[in-house]
Amino acid sequence: MRHRLKKTSILLITLVVVVTGAACLFFRIRTGLSAIQVRKLEEGLYYMEYNGDYGFDRFLEQGGASSDWEVARFVGKDLFKGLVIPGFKTGKFGCSTLAARNAKGGVIYGRNFDWMECTAMVVKSKPAQGYASVSTVNLDFLDLGEEYNPDKTLSKVISAASLYAPMDGNNEKGLCVAVLMIDDPDVTKQDTGKPGITTTTAVRLLLDKAADVEEAVRLLGQYDMHASAGMMLHLALTDRTGRSVAVEYVNNEMSVIETPVVTNFYLTPGEKYGIGSEQSHIRYDMLMPRLSEQPYMNLEDMKDAMASVSKNNFGEFASTEWTIAYDQDTGELRYYHRENYKEYVTFSIQSDTRN
Repeated sequence: MRHRLKKTSILLITLVVVVTGAACLFFRIRTGLSAIQVRKLEEGLYYMEYNGDYGFDRFLEQGGASSDWEVARFVGKDLFKGLVIPGFKTGKFGCSTLAARNAKGGVIYGRNFDWMECTAMVVKSKPAQGYASVSTVNLDFLDLGEEYNPDKTLSKVISAASLYAPMDGNNEKGLCVAVLMIDDPDVTKQDTGKPGITTTTAVRLLLDKAADVEEAVRLLGQYDMHASAGMMLHLALTDRTGRSVAVEYVNNEMSVIETPVVTNFYLTPGEKYGIGSEQSHIRYDMLMPRLSEQPYMNLEDMKDAMASVSKNNFGEFASTEWTIAYDQDTGELRYYHRENYKEYVTFSIQSDTRN
């Protein structure tokens, strides 16, 4: 009898542990999902609002990361409570950015993201200790892509990983940040003893913490940069004052170059200058004259400028997956998807509409 009671007690304790564990698991999933609001804008383009703590300050406090895998591991542990570890994939992409003035002296910014057809997500976020922002993510880089379905719990949960993988973004202070590839086999891997950061988490850092280019450059100098996706990358930064720079890493040394146009070749004077794709030089040479020919631009003018260097103009298999035209004074962001320049979705930190 005592033996039976003992076995029954063990079974009950085991059952309680299992039920408690399942309840905790359910609570974690439900809590995570409640912070995520996703909707489909059109085929291949989604929009997510994240209303909650996504752990980025904890990411920085624990030393950042020196690889995409370390980022994924942190996100899996901190954001997903160990339930899943997101994947990070690689792939070459080509892009262009342009900073210009409008008639009132404000800044108009343009950005093309050139890649093969992909699934993109526009992400709006507001950290408790930082600036609100709108950023863009290629979900293919998170190993979601065509399989992405926000109606499925796993897809929706993994959506939160997009906060750590922005390819570009704009924050409430008017800072614009974009990642652009350079076709160079060298890869940035600084090792000076500073905390590590990857390219995409550097974009998140700047969107959350930097109000202008000066602050952005100072923040980048506090970290050892490690290239995301195993590629050579540089950053294009523009702020509300009109300052526009490229931040490059030449032989693992950070370099800051004042320039209103950035494409996919090195701009730092010296041994690496000009290394990059031939087409990126063509796009650069097409955009630079516009600043003298058209000293003032509005959002329509910026759209036309970026459309002139979109991939359809070069007869390639790749496409310009998204184009952004941004008025830094009003905060209006226009997104054009897959080179459809007749329609756009308007976003701001506060609201969004389709036109």
